[in-house]
Amino acid sequence: MRARLPAPATVIALVALVFSTTGLASAARNAVASAIAGHPLSSSPRPGAILLLGHNGKFPASAIPTVKEASRVGGKTANELAGTCLPDTVDLGSYCMESSVYPLTKEQLGKNNFIFASKACQQQGGWLPSASELVGAAERVKLESTIHDSQLTATVNLDPTRGLKDEREMSSTLVTTEAGSAAAGFEGVSEGATGNPRQGQANPIPQPANPTPESLQYVTVYSNGTKGGFAGSEPVTTPENFRCAYNKTPGAVNKASS
Repeated sequence: MRARLPAPATVIALVALVFSTTGLASAARNAVASAIAGHPLSSSPRPGAILLLGHNGKFPASAIPTVKEASRVGGKTANELAGTCLPDTVDLGSYCMESSVYPLTKEQLGKNNFIFASKACQQQGGWLPSASELVGAAERVKLESTIHDSQLTATVNLDPTRGLKDEREMSSTLVTTEAGSAAAGFEGVSEGATGNPRQGQANPIPQPANPTPESLQYVTVYSNGTKGGFAGSEPVTTPENFRCAYNKTPGAVNKASS
């Protein structure tokens, strides 16, 4: 009697079993996959190839194409978009503040009241800081201070020709000592103004305008040993030292170059 040969299916099953128990299993799988539709396997992008996922189940970063200029916005890099502060200002994170008080000319001395300071900072492309911004910057900006404060951390007036005086800085924070129109200014009543005849109104009495009342005052701030402190308030018509703050956002006008 002739020996019976194993069926073909049995042979294939035995070969698969041997492959699965040896180091040939991976090679066998790769060989099978590479034969699918003629597409080879690849760990990097190749035309017509099957890209393998990484150990994390995702495509490798090198396999993801980068769009041209994707790292720029409007032609600017991330560092350029972050903005910078000018050399004569202090970087406070989201904005900049002048490292010293606004330099007044001889013609401007005594005219530096609240309105002057507000316009000067705006013309430079910035704004007059609030009391909160000045107090918050006291640790990094040399604010005006008393004659006993440290010259290393504060601006101290020690010029005997000007007298030894405690100094303070103007803020944009306003307070008032009164209520009503006297608190925030009065536009007055122009001569020649008339009432509404349809409502039987009498003609108003002419009154002078008072846009800068003494009752409207700005809060002042000083270094106070880098802790920041409030030094009372002064009428908006009173001159005082001040400094400006600026955006460091690219495209914003930081300071006039002239």
